[in-house]
Amino acid sequence: MQTPTTPLQHTTVWGLVSEASLVVQAVMLCLVLASLLSWYLIAWRGTSLRRAEGHGKAFLKQFREGELGALYQDAQGNAPGADAGLQQIFVAGYQSFQQLQPGQQPDAVLEGVERSLLVAIAEQEERLEKGLPFLATVGSVSPYIGLFGTVWGIMNSFLGLSQVQQATLSTVAPGIAEALIATAIGLFAAIPAVMAYNRFSARAQTLIARYYAFGNELQGRLQRRLQAAPANLAAAA
Repeated sequence: MQTPTTPLQHTTVWGLVSEASLVVQAVMLCLVLASLLSWYLIAWRGTSLRRAEGHGKAFLKQFREGELGALYQDAQGNAPGADAGLQQIFVAGYQSFQQLQPGQQPDAVLEGVERSLLVAIAEQEERLEKGLPFLATVGSVSPYIGLFGTVWGIMNSFLGLSQVQQATLSTVAPGIAEALIATAIGLFAAIPAVMAYNRFSARAQTLIARYYAFGNELQGRLQRRLQAAPANLAAAA
């Protein structure tokens, strides 16, 4: 008569997670949610920045090759989208120029245009930086949250070992493994968030510098128009 044998149970990662303490499970859940939200922000910010860069290059070419009035009329007929930052800055600056030009001194007109451009650029800068603080927070805090879960899990493991007369590797390893999973999840959440934050910050700063350069270029063209207006009136007289 053969003695029935008990099947070996292979420990899996999911098994370790399901058998972890409530505190460690709560830490893992928070880290997983933070990772999912950061990946959503990474996809959203990447798409938005890519569109802003594409719109900026296309509009800058039209701006340098076209006439300002025609560009403004086209922008009025087709409202610029949220990612068309350069076009929105142009509309704000040219609209201010049209409103201030009648009866105003050239210096006052240019000063008003400059204020409008600075406000428009500040709005675009705020839009470009949306989501970046959250990525920075996930990248800096997640490893510490995971470390807290690991310390708590190891502490519980040693408290359990204190009640065992003979500790072996098979009794120590599962508790330590389940505790280390929290650190692994924290690093998994932090590393992509830090890389994305650095990349998106650099791209956003490049776009902001391009916006300021475009504002200066627009002011230069408007200034030449103001200087040419008296000469045209004198020639017509």
